[in-house]
Amino acid sequence: MKKWVLPISRRWMAIPGITAVMLAAAICSRPCLGQAPAEEDQQAIAQANSLSRAFRAAAKSVIPTVVTVRTTTRSSNLGGLGGNPLEDLFGDVPRRGRPDVPLPGMGSGVVIGDGLVLTNNHVVEGADEVTIDLSDGRRRPVTEIKTDPQTDLAVLRFESDGSLPIAKLGDSDKLDIGDWVIAVGNPFELEQTVSAGIISAKGRSLGSVERARFLQTDAAINPGNSGGPLVNLAGEVVGINTAIFSRSGGYQGIGFAIPINLAKWVIPQLTEGGSVRRAYLGVRIGPVTPTRGEELGVAPNQGVVIEGVIDDSPAARGGLRKDDVVLSFDGHAMQQVADLQEIVERSGADSEHKLKVMRGGKLLDLQVVVEAMPEDFGRAARVLAPTPKFFSDDKLGLTVMDLSDYMAEQLGFEGKKGALIMSVDKSRPAGREGLTDGMLIVEVDSKAVTGVADFAEAMKNASLSDGIALEVFSETGSRTVILKSK
Repeated sequence: MKKWVLPISRRWMAIPGITAVMLAAAICSRPCLGQAPAEEDQQAIAQANSLSRAFRAAAKSVIPTVVTVRTTTRSSNLGGLGGNPLEDLFGDVPRRGRPDVPLPGMGSGVVIGDGLVLTNNHVVEGADEVTIDLSDGRRRPVTEIKTDPQTDLAVLRFESDGSLPIAKLGDSDKLDIGDWVIAVGNPFELEQTVSAGIISAKGRSLGSVERARFLQTDAAINPGNSGGPLVNLAGEVVGINTAIFSRSGGYQGIGFAIPINLAKWVIPQLTEGGSVRRAYLGVRIGPVTPTRGEELGVAPNQGVVIEGVIDDSPAARGGLRKDDVVLSFDGHAMQQVADLQEIVERSGADSEHKLKVMRGGKLLDLQVVVEAMPEDFGRAARVLAPTPKFFSDDKLGLTVMDLSDYMAEQLGFEGKKGALIMSVDKSRPAGREGLTDGMLIVEVDSKAVTGVADFAEAMKNASLSDGIALEVFSETGSRTVILKSK
């Protein structure tokens, strides 16, 4: 089909009138630029504009409630997750310097009550001074800080004149994968920045935060967004932005937010009592992987395995034993470790509960009385955990460890056995061939590797000069890597 080209030139002005009319008629007999969109296109445009209006309305309602949290911290007190793939969003704070030199930090927060701001614990942890900048530009000193490190939440109190808008808290349990959300905060000190995305996943666990299951989102979250709200299209806060998965320190498409329903449980305890009281059973628990499920006679993800019981604990007194599989708690089915953890810790201390347990292929009904969690419970539970085995090979330039059930769940290696790579020397064969920490070695020269012992044994007969074939698993799948000396 011949294309009509309309050169813009003064020469067209010299065409006699009748010729110009005929030319115009000929041109407009073909599709003209600027004609009205077709009806179906108009409908699509109207739908897009409707979504834009929803984003505008949500942003407009929440932006006035978002604050900038500024901190001053002496370098010797700095904490955070710096250097981990799960980076904290505290901001670009220098990590080195003289201990007596105050260093600035910045995060975000949201006003949840008169004179109350909700943010992350890691935003204010170790800070010597904390102030907040309100959306109208006023700066206020923080007079009281209450934190819960186990959920990475903090409530800040400041003097208020009652004129500030307060954010509306939504229901994070109603969120579903694919729902639109917006993230509001101060990335890279760019205040009141709004980004949009969807809920990518729910119930994510991060090793850096013990008592929270996160919402995952692809809304752009960057350093400085920590503590800011994740908002639905109704303008309701459904999460508190907390962490990103990043190897560069910046946004790479995966962000994590604490569900607001967890914050609703934490907030009154912090404001009224200053700390969060949790109940406990006194067990170390793990997921039912395919391998463990086959051993114990249950289907994968059906229940939670008791990996250890603390002496003289509520669990011990209630008759729970190692290798029991807890199928339900007060009638609520247990499928993941966090299911049991959450329901127990939010139960009232000294309250009685019914458990359905699978033991040796038999169903049992047990009753336990949960108690207030002791302050040293975390340390006591860790004593029950088997000490992982490590192995380093300087010639290859890597260190591996046994893959625990917990690490398998965190890294997506459920049901697999192997040697987990902890660290890699980039100047040696392993690093040169692209191996990185977090990969799982499952074979060496076609021999199965179920753990560190197998890997160390295989390396006795392996030769770098001939080449060593490693089968490795990562988040992108499996591949074979040949390590060979130069």
